[in-house]
Amino acid sequence: MKSKTSFLLQGEACSSRCPDNTAFKQQRLPAWKPQLNVASVLCSFFLTGAFCIAVGVCLTLSANSVREIQIDYSDKCSECSKFRENSSNWNNECHCSADFVLEEGIMGDVFMYYGLQNFYQNHRRYMISRSNAQLLGQKANIQQHCAPFATYQNGTPMAPCGAIANSMFNDTIELFYSFNSSVIQVPLLRTGNCWWTDKNVKFRNPKSHNLSSAFAGTARPPYWQKPVYLLDEEDERNNGYVNEDLIIWMRVSAFATFRNLYRRVKRVEQFADGLPAGNYTFQISYNFPVSKFKGRKHVILSTVVWSGGSSQFLGIAYLVTGSAATLTGFVITGIHLKLRKKKTYFQK
Repeated sequence: MKSKTSFLLQGEACSSRCPDNTAFKQQRLPAWKPQLNVASVLCSFFLTGAFCIAVGVCLTLSANSVREIQIDYSDKCSECSKFRENSSNWNNECHCSADFVLEEGIMGDVFMYYGLQNFYQNHRRYMISRSNAQLLGQKANIQQHCAPFATYQNGTPMAPCGAIANSMFNDTIELFYSFNSSVIQVPLLRTGNCWWTDKNVKFRNPKSHNLSSAFAGTARPPYWQKPVYLLDEEDERNNGYVNEDLIIWMRVSAFATFRNLYRRVKRVEQFADGLPAGNYTFQISYNFPVSKFKGRKHVILSTVVWSGGSSQFLGIAYLVTGSAATLTGFVITGIHLKLRKKKTYFQK
């Protein structure tokens, strides 16, 4: 038999290890357990189905109301593509154009996108080849994160480093409007196109009295034509790591076919209400070859609505979910009626 002392010692040890004697820690809080019946289950399925179908219809109709025009300039600039893929012409410019006609004007805010096809940004080695610390303007071990695009053979670090930054889309696209036998350049906005959190939180320039001295001792990536502090020669505030073209490109896509926001039409003078109907021309400085990986390039002009752009994925997803919930409700109803009929038959 155990002595009284041993029981006291066990009680003291238990009191030191056991949770406090409260309703929460001892799991004595009042609980509610729903009592499911046929009526409540069927109502939940039918109400969920009706809600999802209604939202899906609204999203689909909204996406269909987006005005969009897409121009594939891969074939129209095929000569430039061959020219640029020759390594000896890497720093030489090549220009091409793509004409199109707007039968009806595109009213409201107009957004210009560039689209790439068959360009895989979701490869793991590609996605991790970047230095977030460097993009924040901090000193970082870029050799560890950015290989194989970290430093040159002489030890000069690249700014920005990594495979993502090195492959940045660098075609220059300008839009011209033919009006009364004259050609007018459509004004495009370079800033205000990226996420606020990216611009103000995730990307910062090194602290210095000017950008050129901030990036002293570094070199541009191999596939770039300009150093990072000269990406936008028209707006000094849109340079360095806070350049919006760079910021948008660094947010990689999950799919091989994607589009990124490039510019917005500035609503002034003839374009105060959007893009009027007429003849237009894209003037392209071709710098981004795609034929080696059998890619395609597009430029897209599009409007946006309350639900976003022209993508119908979300609307279709709601319609499929709502249809599945409604169909499940009918199946459960049929099973219930069949079982109730059998029960009534046996009771008789």
